[in-house]
Amino acid sequence: MKRGKLRVLLGAAPGVGKTYEMLEEGRRLAEDGRDVVIAVVETHGRAATAALMDGLPLVPRTLVSHRGVELSDMDLEGVLERSPEIALVDELAHTNAPGLRHPKRWQDVADLLDAGIDVITTVNVQHIESLGGVVEQITGVAQRETVPDAVVRAADQVEVVDLSPQSLRDRLSAGLVYPAERIDAALSNYFRLGNLTALRELALLWLADEVDSALKSYRAEHGIEGAWQARERVVIALTGGSEGETLLRRGARIAARSAGGELLAVHVSSQDGLRSGDPGALAAQRALVESLGGTYHQVVGDDIPRALVEFARSVNATQLVIGVSRRGRLATLVTGPGIGATVIRESGDIDVHIVTHDAAGDRFPLPRVTGGALSVRRRLLGFALALIGGPLLTWLLVSLRSEDTITSDVLAYQLLVVLVSLVGGIWPAVFAAVMSGFTLNYFFVAPYYTVSVADPRNVWALILYVVIAVLVSFIVDRAARAARSARRAEAEAELLANVAGSVLRGESAVPALISRTRESLGLAGVRLVDADGSVVATDGEPVRDGRYEAVTVARRNGGPPAMLELHGHVLDASERRLIDAVAAQLSAALEHTDLTATARQAGALAETDQVRSALLSAVSHDLRRPLAAAVAAVGGLRAAGPHLSREDRAELLATADESLATLSALVTDLLDVSRVQAGVLAVSLQSIDTAGVVLAALDELGAGPDRFELALDPDLPHVEADPVLLQRVLVNVLANAARHSPAGSHVRVATSRLGRTAEIRVVDHGTGVSPERRDDMFVPFQRLGDTDNTAGLGLGLALSKGFTEGMGGTLAPEDTPGGGLTMVIALPVADAIPADERSLP
Repeated sequence: MKRGKLRVLLGAAPGVGKTYEMLEEGRRLAEDGRDVVIAVVETHGRAATAALMDGLPLVPRTLVSHRGVELSDMDLEGVLERSPEIALVDELAHTNAPGLRHPKRWQDVADLLDAGIDVITTVNVQHIESLGGVVEQITGVAQRETVPDAVVRAADQVEVVDLSPQSLRDRLSAGLVYPAERIDAALSNYFRLGNLTALRELALLWLADEVDSALKSYRAEHGIEGAWQARERVVIALTGGSEGETLLRRGARIAARSAGGELLAVHVSSQDGLRSGDPGALAAQRALVESLGGTYHQVVGDDIPRALVEFARSVNATQLVIGVSRRGRLATLVTGPGIGATVIRESGDIDVHIVTHDAAGDRFPLPRVTGGALSVRRRLLGFALALIGGPLLTWLLVSLRSEDTITSDVLAYQLLVVLVSLVGGIWPAVFAAVMSGFTLNYFFVAPYYTVSVADPRNVWALILYVVIAVLVSFIVDRAARAARSARRAEAEAELLANVAGSVLRGESAVPALISRTRESLGLAGVRLVDADGSVVATDGEPVRDGRYEAVTVARRNGGPPAMLELHGHVLDASERRLIDAVAAQLSAALEHTDLTATARQAGALAETDQVRSALLSAVSHDLRRPLAAAVAAVGGLRAAGPHLSREDRAELLATADESLATLSALVTDLLDVSRVQAGVLAVSLQSIDTAGVVLAALDELGAGPDRFELALDPDLPHVEADPVLLQRVLVNVLANAARHSPAGSHVRVATSRLGRTAEIRVVDHGTGVSPERRDDMFVPFQRLGDTDNTAGLGLGLALSKGFTEGMGGTLAPEDTPGGGLTMVIALPVADAIPADERSLP
């Protein structure tokens, strides 16, 4: 069976007209003779939307009973049985009622598509799974109903139903989106102009990425390699040199000239792991390209020009920015065209920009003749081989000399020059070549024992010796450099792998970097010192004479730099390159540490502000209410005086008495919670019977057997507790359970013993509390959505937890089997506490 097609109408926010657009499209298709049915539509009371449903076939919803509540939802079986050509399914991210075939509506849609039914559906951008966190940051509202990105991206067609933010607010103000009682709150919160603008941009960008992915898939399926310049994509080639910043800023200007231009930076590393770029420079350039709004990429390839062009083609780039060659003209003549010329030849329809920079090659630079990559020891061994091997070879060849051996003599000395080149490099090789030329002339060319250069062939032979010696030594030097680079890359990779492994095992990044750096370089001690002189991390012991090498570790956020102190030995060039990589990693780790500390401080401040706001809100309302009632009652008594009847006077006095008692209880709770938080709660432990305290708490609540069910263990031993505090704990917990239990159900109070602990379990069958919100139950001034203004300040559970822990026990929530919440009060039995610990201050 052919799979159905999915069409998604994507909106930036509720009210933009997705459902209206879906119904209009359904009516149009029905007028064209297509078999269209409404599988499910959520009108949310909008008359214009409901009017569009008239005349379209509708599959009746299915009813599901859940915890005494009738829920209606899409009848998947009914739609499958009806088997229309096209089904209209609203709100793709909707969560289905319990007991249906699938928990999510998008899974129902998948079944419809598998059955060959085309589906037109709607979804808001905040319900796309990958964007939930971003939307929460923008609006402050967490989205619990989401649909996986893959489901939406797999749609055959995705359309944005667009409406300007101000037009949406106008619709909201006119009552076309929400009922009147919700308009003001919506305009002041979720539907603020800035929020709607950001959500609209988010929807358009998500769709743009989807279009870009579809374009790449189409080009790949049809084997299209040429660039399609739908929008500018500028690729900057980074070598890890100092010119990278210049190239990035130039590329950013090129991308900025076209609206929607995209900036990509790429660094090509070789397949053997050797890195020619400076790790520190690459880290800084990566931070720069990200700050410019671009992305950083790293690809592997020995053929750098080909790798650059292939990457540019893979991202459909239109511009490629590279730096002018840092080699001089002489080097270009010797080694051939550079990367720039090759990239231009291979780029095809991609425009190539070659940007000059300060590191470009000089006009006629001469190659530097240095010791190369070989150590001093190897160069000395080369000279020793020339000085010892030359005379020995001469003695051997002279003893075997004849007129027919001149060719073998020349090859023998040539072999000596090659061997010296392999061992000692260029200078020992040049020395051996010159000495071999004169030795051949002196001992083996007639007239013997004289140095004669009358024959030009002798001069040519000497020149060839020197040239061969230089070429071989050059190859040896290159091989030595490659070997040293490989060892450095291996050490760097091992160091960073060890650090990554340490972090994955739970170690902090900064101490792990410091420790592994000291181990890898064999240093006596390494420590990281912050700008204020404090030691961030240290490993090993500093040397006693106080001498060390210092490396600056810059902070990416512009803060004061830290200093990395390296105690032990002087670092060579390869170790300094490794330290550069370590410094770059430390910079990122310090930035992460700083951001974590800032986030922690901000979280603490936000929590404090939240508690303060809740306290002010609670005090301003809950304390004002009984205070106002008491003032009004006393004022009435004073104003009326003797003119009041006995009944009115008694009613006013009762009102004042009740209000003052309520006010006293609220103030007492405030004082108690402050004592709990300060740790100065006075607790007097006694050996008490839990059954007596439970019955006293029920009497205080005035509850009868129709509301509470008792299952008290008659053999339960006495517990060590403060009877007054325990009764207050039970009153609070029992009152909460009774308030949140459905009408007609019982709250069960059971006692039992578990080892050396006695438990009092208060079981209700209400709506319960989700596990992720249970910690919030015990935060002062939090009611978790309880809007009952007679419920107090939201201190009941906070005080109950503090009182219980003050008595040496615990108060913890558990799920009730079948639904609901069970509060467990656990206290030590009397015989489990030594006598000298039964009175706590």
